[in-house]
Amino acid sequence: MNKPELQPDGLSFKPVTPPRWDDFVKLFGQSGACGGCWCMHWRFQAKEFARKKGAGNKRAMKKIVMSGQIPGLLAYLGDEPIGWCAVAPRDVFVRLERSRYFKPVDTRQVWSISCLFVAKTHRAQGVSVALLKAAVAHVQKQGGRIVEGYPVEPDKKWPDAFAWTGTTSAYIKAGFKEVLRRGPTRPIMRCCLA
Repeated sequence: MNKPELQPDGLSFKPVTPPRWDDFVKLFGQSGACGGCWCMHWRFQAKEFARKKGAGNKRAMKKIVMSGQIPGLLAYLGDEPIGWCAVAPRDVFVRLERSRYFKPVDTRQVWSISCLFVAKTHRAQGVSVALLKAAVAHVQKQGGRIVEGYPVEPDKKWPDAFAWTGTTSAYIKAGFKEVLRRGPTRPIMRCCLA
């Protein structure tokens, strides 16, 4: 049964700042969204990420938030956090540099969307698309000119846990265009701002 799509005017989007840390934790739950990640997968090289998995990753993300850096946006339905989008300048996501699929396309300065997470109760309702659009608006406010994402384009139904970079269809609906593909299911997509 298809769930009704949430209307964008029913959602609000706020940067994760120190006062919103508890909302971030509430959304991510005990497991840190998925397997103790706490959205640190792209911020650490593989060995460091594995070593810090769980509590170490949570502490690392909290340190980022408490330092005043904005690691991404939360989507709210009323006062309830229901979604997350990691968005920041590409250079903070150090693991992208060594990825065979996601190494830089060119030398232009880009902001990257590295992760999308939506509460199970609100999946398949358009929250990811709304988060992507909010991320583009956030980047534009920060003076960014290019927003880049790394979705999956599954050839069959993937478990939600494996679509944490978003899906190609969501990016297309949010106005992104494919610029390069180094793997059959892993395009690099961009939204260029005026």
